[in-house]
Amino acid sequence: MSLTAPGGATILDHVTASVPASGITVLAGPSGAGKTTLLRLCNRLEVPTSGRVLFHGEDVARLDPLQHRRRVGMVFQRPTLFPGTVRDNLAVADPSADDDRLGQVLEQAALDASFLERVGDDLSGGEAQRACIARTLLTRPEVLLMDEPTAALDPDARESIERLGRALADGGLALLWVSHDLDQVRRVADRTIVLIEGRIATSTEADAFLRAPSASEPTDHAEESSG
Repeated sequence: MSLTAPGGATILDHVTASVPASGITVLAGPSGAGKTTLLRLCNRLEVPTSGRVLFHGEDVARLDPLQHRRRVGMVFQRPTLFPGTVRDNLAVADPSADDDRLGQVLEQAALDASFLERVGDDLSGGEAQRACIARTLLTRPEVLLMDEPTAALDPDARESIERLGRALADGGLALLWVSHDLDQVRRVADRTIVLIEGRIATSTEADAFLRAPSASEPTDHAEESSG
């Protein structure tokens, strides 16, 4: 599978990879390597120039995009809550969900039912990200795509989201997690896919990248929009 930008630049170059149906698979690599773009392809927010993206053997280009995004949920780098309460935000994902179901997904996201009446603007960064995760969990996804979900959070909130990710994976949900942070990769990954310059790294390149001195790279906002 490849993706070329409108101007002709290659963003992803003949990428072939598979993601297990369980555990946490981390997409790692230098800034600008195409990690976020690859994640967006999995959710059909981007379309490959050539090749296919398969979900359970089906070409996602042939699937209803809204239904696909309910099965393959996505959590973005910066938590984005709509105006109103957490209850209002959860209702966007499933207007028919009763309080028992809402409380269940909040508990899955390490929040309690009292958060239903909290206004989104009053939440901390970590609480807002967990509320976004709860909103995504309402659709009962089979896979959860995590695009640098802790990049905008302080260390305590980052640790909380990492614990949450592990709990969800241990509960049977498959996670595909983009991270620039090598320390985080080492903490959370059950399997790692390394991208370098838009292609899958060789085993030698991947080993060298993952063995590099521990240091969190700054977030590359250009990658969010272009790969």
